[in-house]
Order: sequence, then C-alpha cells, then structure tokens
Amino acid sequence: MQTGQPQSNNPPPPIEPTGFFTGIKIVPIVMGIVVDVVATIVMSTFYYFIFVAKEFTEKSLSEEGLAEYWSSSEGVMVSLVLGTLGTVIGGFFAARRAGLLEIKHGALVGVGSIALGIILQSGGEESMPLNEWQMMIAYAAAIPAGALGGALAETLRGATINPASGGSWKNR
Repeated sequence: MQTGQPQSNNPPPPIEPTGFFTGIKIVPIVMGIVVDVVATIVMSTFYYFIFVAKEFTEKSLSEEGLAEYWSSSEGVMVSLVLGTLGTVIGGFFAARRAGLLEIKHGALVGVGSIALGIILQSGGEESMPLNEWQMMIAYAAAIPAGALGGALAETLRGATINPASGGSWKNR
C-alpha cells in the first residue's frame, strides 16, 4: 500500500529530444556576423596604419605595393589571425545578445562568416587572391573561433566588477 502519493492513471509524457535549432535566436547571430566583419575591417585598418604604412614611402605606396604585401606570407598570416579574432569578437557579441546557448550562437556566427566569405569570394574580383589551403584554414578556424567567443560570453555571464573589493571580479 502506498502512502502519501496519489495514484494517477495517466502515464508520464514522453521525453522528446530538443532539436539543434531549438532556442536559437537569429537576430543576435546576424548582428554577430556584422560585428565580425566590422571588427575585422577595423583591426586590419589599424594594423595597416600602425605596422605596414610606415614601411612604404610616398613613392612606393600604390595599390600594387599593398596587394603585394597582403598576398605575402606575413600579410596572409596577419589576415588569417585578424579574421579569426574578428570572429571571436562576433561570436562573443552574438552570445551576449542571445543570453542563452552561448557557444551554439557563437559557433553559428562562425558558420555565417563562412557563408558570407564564400558569397564574397564567388561574387566578384578577388582583391587578395589566396591559395585553396589558406581558404580552408580560414574556414576551418571560423566555427571554433565563434564558439570560443560564445564560451567567453558564457564564462563571463553574470560576472561583475566589485568596487568594494578593489575592483576584483566576482560572479553573482
């Protein structure tokens, strides 16, 4: 004899798996892709003015000279690093705006960045021709970079600076 619990003739509801896109918010992802592109352009511009422009004199500052630099080993490596860092920033932004499923939102920013890169590469003249293996490295780094941004957002969720303790971080 059972005591304390009423007996129910209704079976429990079946457990249904959640889909991959359950809980995904599209607007933060699109905004994250825009932040990725803008951050990459801004960082590339700052890099250019801080490190590259001083190497060129007025005579040698031409489009051919710039194209030669950006297609060199150093230019390609810097482009890959700055693009990946831009995707981390975009993934972080999207994850913070979404407020849930941060890593998934960040990774989807990486997917969107890959799609945008493919569209831009196929849509016109290549301003910076890259080898196929260089494009594969950039595409392979995009999803983990976005997920890293999402993981950073998840880690910092609820983190605040406590001025009473001299500015140290605390989690709520």
